[in-house]
Amino acid sequence: MHKAHPHTNKTPLPRLIAWEITRNCNLDCLHCRASSVKQCEPDELTTEEGKALIDNIAGFAKPVLILSGGEPLERPDVYELAAYGDKAGLRVVLATNGTLVSREAAQKLKDVGIKRVSISIDGACAKSHDAFRGLTGCFDQALAGIENLKAAGLSFQINTTITKRNLTEIPAIADLGIGLGADALHIFLLVPTGRGKEIEGDEIPPEEYERVLNWFYDKQKEVTISLKATCAPHYFRIMRQRARQEGIKITPQTHGFEAMTKGCLGGSGFCFISYKGDVCPCGYLPALAGNVRKQSFKDIWFNSAVFADMRDANLLKGKCGRCEYRKVCAGCRARAYAATGDYLEEEPYCTYQPQG
Repeated sequence: MHKAHPHTNKTPLPRLIAWEITRNCNLDCLHCRASSVKQCEPDELTTEEGKALIDNIAGFAKPVLILSGGEPLERPDVYELAAYGDKAGLRVVLATNGTLVSREAAQKLKDVGIKRVSISIDGACAKSHDAFRGLTGCFDQALAGIENLKAAGLSFQINTTITKRNLTEIPAIADLGIGLGADALHIFLLVPTGRGKEIEGDEIPPEEYERVLNWFYDKQKEVTISLKATCAPHYFRIMRQRARQEGIKITPQTHGFEAMTKGCLGGSGFCFISYKGDVCPCGYLPALAGNVRKQSFKDIWFNSAVFADMRDANLLKGKCGRCEYRKVCAGCRARAYAATGDYLEEEPYCTYQPQG
């Protein structure tokens, strides 16, 4: 490990922060990172601690703040925290399983300034989604939640975790999202940590991974909604390989936001804050950068040794360290950590052999 580097003007500001406001959840999903619980943890950040955290973030950056869980709507002060974040100038969004989004809840989310809600849909029909999420009827409840968001005039997106169980349904889930009027579809490639470890066998093999991301690249050209691959840093290599084959230069005009961002954003554009204030590069990588009860978030962001490591692509080991795409991809650091215990090791789920 390196000692912390003093921050310079080159340190990027956070663009996206996911805050797990609670671990409490009404579902029991197979792939859950959090191994959710059925009641509030006693050491959850309090309302006041949450507001202090928001003040600290807003004091130096204006990122998107994702209120997530568990199920964030299980936390009674979720609306108060959302309103506070909105007033502080952050773009506050909510990640929910959709089952608790009643008409009243949707209207309240709109009223407190939530800008977008993501609803997790992991199957194209009730049977597959409900099996994945551990509760019969939750597909229909999520669709009802979407209708309530639309009635309240709230933007929504569909989040889908890709595993062997639903791989063949991904095109149908995309069509479902488009048909429902979603503003975006984000696909997440399963990272086997937390309860996800138990379904390690569900992770799609690297060859399928390549195929899905190539399909995604093609799909992006034919749909009007925004498609984004998350926990899939290889996409940024594939995008460049495909664009080169097609003789296209990658610009914001040709490839939208994807042209300006990169694969793994952990510690450079994104981070995760747990229910008890632990700060990590992402929710799947339990490498502790600090805790907001012990030091300010700003101090952690600028001075954490873990984040300094994550920002330096030249520290990557194995074939990731030799790869000509390391600065745009960086590999999934959480998968490297899960496989080897070292988040700088080569990403185990990549078939690409570097030219270097």
